[in-house]
Amino acid sequence: MIKIKIKKLTPDAIIPHYVHEGDAGMDVYSTIYFNLESNHRAMISTGLSFEIPKGFELQVRPKSGIAIKKGVTLLNTPGTLDSGYRGELKVIMINHSSEDYEIKKGEKIAQIVLAKYEEAEIEEVKELSETTRGSGGFGSTGLRKN
Repeated sequence: MIKIKIKKLTPDAIIPHYVHEGDAGMDVYSTIYFNLESNHRAMISTGLSFEIPKGFELQVRPKSGIAIKKGVTLLNTPGTLDSGYRGELKVIMINHSSEDYEIKKGEKIAQIVLAKYEEAEIEEVKELSETTRGSGGFGSTGLRKN
């Protein structure tokens, strides 16, 4: 088990926790009331800062219930909270619906998932190896099974 240190920046901030055994994500909560207007975006405060061990990140992901029921999701998803960052976690929310969405203080607004990563060793080269796909990009494999 990996230890994450969490600091409350406001007394009413809610410490994330796993709700069910086996859950990958922990919910994070708003510390403010905010009316997120239709087709607008905003950074919402969680009142928390984190100390994450090197080699890990916290990925900030949308809440599926808010996304499907209200059309509200995260603009930068997954967002990354790096191990060296000690500032407040703020969640960038966007309202894709035609109605305003009231974010209430103490409401679940996102989830965080601890993810391990490897640091890459960068090597500049003149050529890359050949593959069957080559440089085919966006949509080059089509939408149906070949």
